Amino acid sequence: MTHEHQAAKTTRLSLLGNVFLALIKWLTGYFGNSYALIADAIESTSDIFASFLVLFGLKYSNKPADKNHPYGHGKAEPLITFLVVVFLMSSATIIAYVSIQNIRTPHDPPKAFTLIVLGVIIVIKELFYRIVSKKGKEIKSTALKGEAWHHRSDALTSLAAFIGISIALIFGKGYESADDWAALLAAVFIFYNSYLIFRPALGEVMDEHLHDDVIADIRKIATTVEGVIDTEKCFVRKFGIKYHADIHVVVNNSITVKEGHEVAHRLAEKLKTELPEIESVFTHIEPNE
Repeated sequence: MTHEHQAAKTTRLSLLGNVFLALIKWLTGYFGNSYALIADAIESTSDIFASFLVLFGLKYSNKPADKNHPYGHGKAEPLITFLVVVFLMSSATIIAYVSIQNIRTPHDPPKAFTLIVLGVIIVIKELFYRIVSKKGKEIKSTALKGEAWHHRSDALTSLAAFIGISIALIFGKGYESADDWAALLAAVFIFYNSYLIFRPALGEVMDEHLHDDVIADIRKIATTVEGVIDTEKCFVRKFGIKYHADIHVVVNNSITVKEGHEVAHRLAEKLKTELPEIESVFTHIEPNE
């Protein structure tokens, strides 16, 4: 299964999980009189739309290169991630606003059964985070890493809700607003996680130097290619889950242009074989002293 198909499959699994858990949160929050849970449901609902965006981004970013996009359409992935961040921050803003309103308005405490539901949700969301995060790291997908952080932020907001509801139930009258303070804290978590998702996506769009591990692998493999003495400059640009590499290799100064051309071809084939995430390789031949 290709990296593209793995990413799409993982995102679809994530989407189904979000739909199911969002429904559970809405129902439990409404009947359990917990705004912290309703706030959590709002965040999960935004995750559903975000997952659809991720699926679209993955599909579009994997379109082949064409005349107008010679490097392919991979940059669509971090751009979609920006939209995902907008969804998250919008949700956090709504949650914070309503939480403040509720803190200022007397209301009944949440129901005890909401704690059981939250406990199960926290465990499920943390498992989703680990599964999606692991896959995102394996195939180096910015969008999947963002999707993973949705699950972690969801787990954190659920944990905040669990703590808030527990305080409201244990201490009783006068502490009803603990549930709403928990929702407000959840909004802060979501804002912070939005930054964690936004920062690497911005770096990818700006071609920031973020790929030391890939460059190290490229240099190591290059020196095993027949005719390559050493490597000099090596730059990597990320397009979606694919990389484009520019590398300067040192060869014997006595070889012909044709032989140098053959070295470049051997290097490109070797890199693409051993590092399937490499889409293209531009090789500059440097003669040794």
